[in-house]
This record gives sequence, C-alpha cells and structure tokens, in this order.
Amino acid sequence: MKKFVVTVAGGGSTYTPGIIQMLLENQDRFPLEEIKLYDNLAQRQEPIAQAMQIYCRDNYPEVKISYSTDPAESFTGIDFVMAQLRVGLYDMREKDEKIPLKYDVVGQETCGPGGIAYGMRSIAGVIEVLDYMEKYSPEAWMLNYSNPAAIVAEATQRLRPNSKIINICDMPVAIETIFAAILGLKSRKEMNVRYYGLNHFGWWTSITDKAGNDLMPKLKEFVAVKGYAAETEDYQHRAQSWKDTYLKAKDTFALDPETLPNTYLKYYLYQDDIVAHENKDFTRTNEVQATREKDVFAKAHQIIEADSAHDISFATGSPHASFIVDLACAIAFNTQERMLLIVPNNGIISNFDPTAMVEVPCLVGKNGPEPLAMGTIPTFQKGLMEQQVAVEKLVVDAWMEGSYQKLWQALTMSKTVPSAGVAKKILDELIEANGDFWPVLK
Repeated sequence: MKKFVVTVAGGGSTYTPGIIQMLLENQDRFPLEEIKLYDNLAQRQEPIAQAMQIYCRDNYPEVKISYSTDPAESFTGIDFVMAQLRVGLYDMREKDEKIPLKYDVVGQETCGPGGIAYGMRSIAGVIEVLDYMEKYSPEAWMLNYSNPAAIVAEATQRLRPNSKIINICDMPVAIETIFAAILGLKSRKEMNVRYYGLNHFGWWTSITDKAGNDLMPKLKEFVAVKGYAAETEDYQHRAQSWKDTYLKAKDTFALDPETLPNTYLKYYLYQDDIVAHENKDFTRTNEVQATREKDVFAKAHQIIEADSAHDISFATGSPHASFIVDLACAIAFNTQERMLLIVPNNGIISNFDPTAMVEVPCLVGKNGPEPLAMGTIPTFQKGLMEQQVAVEKLVVDAWMEGSYQKLWQALTMSKTVPSAGVAKKILDELIEANGDFWPVLK
C-alpha cells in the first residue's frame, strides 16, 4: 500500500502535536512515509517539531518527521497539505476580541468584527500556502482548517477557483459527537445527518440511525432542557467558556425547535447576552494562553530536555480529531464517506445564492466532494444566511479591492454590530491594530 507524505502548514501551532499523533495512530488506514512541518516562524515551530521528532523516533520510528521554513523543501513531493494557519498569532486574536468588546459588540475570533479582522489576515496566508502546494506538488490536495473558514472559503473560491482545496471545520463533528453521547451511541458514525448553513452558521434538520430510525425527538427532548451539555468526559474537561456555549444551545434551539443549531449561532442571535457575560479584560484568548499555549510548549521543552517521549504524550484531543484523516482517506481511497464540507452552493440549496459557500453533507472520493441536495430552506434561516453571506462577500471584496467602504459595509451588515457608527469606530481601531497584516484600504 502507498505511504503518504503530508505537510502540516502552521507547524508551530499548539494543535500540531495532536494532528501528528492522530495521523500516526491511524496508519492502519492511512500509512505514512513522512510528515513535514512548515511555518514561517522558525522560533515558534522549532520546539514543537523537535519534540515531535523525538516522539516519533520513540514510538513510530518508521515515519520521518522533518521541519522547515523553506517552501520548496516543505511542499515538494507531498500528497496532502493540512493547513491550520493563524496569521498574527494570539496577540492579534486578543485584539480581535477586545476591540469590539470596548463598544459592547461581540468579541469572538470567527464571528462579528473579530472574525472579519481575522479573515482579512488569513486570506493572504492561505493563498500563499495554496500557491506553494500547487507550484511544488500540483497533484496534492489541501485540507484547510484555517479560520475563519467561511471567509477563507469565499476567498479561495474566487481567487483560486480551480485549486484542489477543501475547506473544513470540525465544530459540527464535535457537536455530533455530543449527539452520539446523548443518544447512547458509540460513535457519531452510527448516525446519518442532514445539515445546511454557512460555516459556524448552520442547522441540523435530520438525524437518523443507519436503519433510518428518527433520532431527532430524543435529541430535542434533551436539548430543550440542557442544550448540548452532555455529561461526557470531554465536557468535564472543557474550559468554562465552552461549557457556557454548550448550555446556551438551549436558547438558540428555542428559536426554531424544528432544527438543532450550530453553537456559534449564539453570537448572532443573543449578542447582548453574550457581551453582558464577557470579561472584557480576560477573553478566550487569555484563557488559551494561560492553559493550552503554555502547556503544549512546556511539554515540548520537557521532551527535548529529556530526549525521550516514552513517558510523555500530548493529548490528541476529543474524538472528532480523526475527521481530517477520514477526509484524507476518502480522497486517497475513494471511500465515498459522507462528510460535512464547505462547497459552492450551485443549486444545493435551491432557494439560495448559487455563488455562496455553504456547509452541507457531501460524498467524498478521489475527485473531491459531491454535495447532497438540500432543497429549499425556511424564511428564518434563509434571511439570516443571506445577511451573513453578504458580510463574507463584502470582506473578500474589501481585501481584493483595498476598499475601506466595502469593509465598513461588511461590519455594518454583521448582525453582531448595532449601527454604522459603531462599525466605523471598530473598523478604524482594527485598521490601526492590524497594520501590515491587512492590505492598505482606501
């Protein structure tokens, strides 16, 4: 069986150890020859890479781990790129969250003004990596985790429409893992789901078991009382901010009890409540810096100093971590697995903009995703989605045209922002904060 070469773009990420371990642990279905790490920040990547080289040497000596800041070295002779870029790192994420909060507007990394700011930084980074892949390994596929996925997907579809990139998000998979726990199933793969929306902006309309039995009534009964706060081990180890998010799903569900909502909808539907409960001086970024960021790098240095990883391991994360391996296997081995992916609408949702990038179930094989038709959608969801997709399109317009006006319009149109006046104040601060990360706006 062929052994694959995979490049992890964003090698200095705290998620890199988990991705590498997940890949190594799934070699029975996705054999590996080499994992290459690529990052343009050598100092950040080096401890992660060196620790993972030791880990691989001690546990999976048949697989090579290499790392570089050189695109030619990192992207030549590869089969897949798994991209997880965070342009501006956590310093910029903190500004994405705290600048809007000054104006009592949602401060979140993928939603509202913070997501728009992050999107304006991410577009160039993702396009750069995509171009490297196509230059050095034109037959490879890029599986892109980089946020904000909705804006990145819109940008890559318009700027590189023929590229072999699939934009993905594991949040629906994480929620489906919770559904499986609520239902007493061993795995989310025991369910068939129908879902539609935009990334971080969607709804489940049907969940059945493999025999076709409807599982929605039992789920709805639970969600109406507890949201998605299932008493699983994963839930118990979550930060309080995540626990609050899972509980809030109860209120979002109440708006449309015919469907089950993506957790991120809370930022658009309960903006005032979210802001009222935020600590404006200690946001999610600070929480991550004090925990995950600190812990992962400390463990990396511990492995390097000991020159051993026999008794040290990084947590691979929650059960949905294998999602990206499922996707790689579907492409490599034409498995036709059913997965939620972000694709051009093109009639999938028949009463919605055909050019919009929507998140829907797809059958995945060697030629990429084949979306399943969703038919028409109700007025409530359609109206919300039309507003949000217009925001995403305006952001990409602003990036491509260097247009201050278009970005102001995008912020004004976001359901998280109360007025054009507030939008302008936030925009002007974001421009100053982002400096060279953004194109010059005129």
